[in-house]
Amino acid sequence: MVANLYDCMGLNPFQTGHCDLTLGFEGQAGKQDSDIHALRRGDTDKVSSPPLGQAVITVGPRFQVATLSGTGIIGSRLDATTQPRCGPAMPLSDGPFIFSDILDYKNLREIVVNNNISWLVHYSAVLSAVGESNVALAKEVNITGLHNILDIATEHGLRVFVPSTIGAFGPSSPKDPTPDLCVQRPRTIYGVSKVHAELMGEPDVSVFCQYYHHRYGLDFRCLRYPGIISADSQPGGGTTDYAVQIFHAAVKTGCFECNLRSDTRLPMMYIDDCLRATLEILEAPADTLISRTYNINAMSFTPHSLTQEIQKVLPDLKVTYNVDPVRQSIADGWPMVLEDSAARRDWGWKHEYDLPELVQTMLTHINTGNQVAQAY
Repeated sequence: MVANLYDCMGLNPFQTGHCDLTLGFEGQAGKQDSDIHALRRGDTDKVSSPPLGQAVITVGPRFQVATLSGTGIIGSRLDATTQPRCGPAMPLSDGPFIFSDILDYKNLREIVVNNNISWLVHYSAVLSAVGESNVALAKEVNITGLHNILDIATEHGLRVFVPSTIGAFGPSSPKDPTPDLCVQRPRTIYGVSKVHAELMGEPDVSVFCQYYHHRYGLDFRCLRYPGIISADSQPGGGTTDYAVQIFHAAVKTGCFECNLRSDTRLPMMYIDDCLRATLEILEAPADTLISRTYNINAMSFTPHSLTQEIQKVLPDLKVTYNVDPVRQSIADGWPMVLEDSAARRDWGWKHEYDLPELVQTMLTHINTGNQVAQAY
């Protein structure tokens, strides 16, 4: 949710009389009512998962912002992140809600026009592991959906943020560390679609992209996220899901079966750092951005090192390994460490959570959530 996101930035276009929209995936037909009730209760993790990139849109009364897939692990936390910086934020439950589809260009365009939108924050995507099991869906949502957003943005002079991922790199990329500019060549449809998004937005990569940038003045911004860890939402089908699931299992059962090898080292980040980085790249003056796509990094760990850190707090945790060959193959092609000196230099990026802080924070949040649930 981005109710006060741009107000707190002091960006002049976002003034009273406009509105923000938060778009999140809709569930199967007949689930709209239950999804809306879940949103109003604040249970964003209970909103149905998407069959075809459909979206639920929350319309608020104040700002010109549209956030697509706003009920996902990142989008659903934007509202909470902005509150300390902006004062009281409008909760997701304020609605009203509109169901739309990332593939329905005409409807998305109408929403942008009718609500006087000037920023699009585009989180809609089918993630790595799910994408490999349904390539056709991933192409539709990740590529066709992206083109809808870019075309609407250029037609109406909007600014666009599209997240990328460690999945945008492949087996031939340098792994330790992985720089901003290097050979990418991913081997998943998720990664391919993210490289496509990066190249569409960069001003100096190809003649076509120069046309988008210079002809339309498209203000495009992109961050390559590591694996994002949050206690608030259930994982959504990514290769790094184990790094969230292990915390819930550690608290609830004391046992966890990991689907990656114990020595699989990958870049990770706590959700609060991720959201702060997103706010900072959106706030950054355009003339400070040497690039439009940046790596951001916080920590890197293996399942074994994460287990050891959790066991300092919960020594009885037992972890076994049952490697999923599909997810392991994906992880083996990804970076071990993201090199992010450009982000730190150009717009002052600095992470706050390392592995010990991550473990303490996650276990505290999950334990607190369980206590609240038991009270009801």
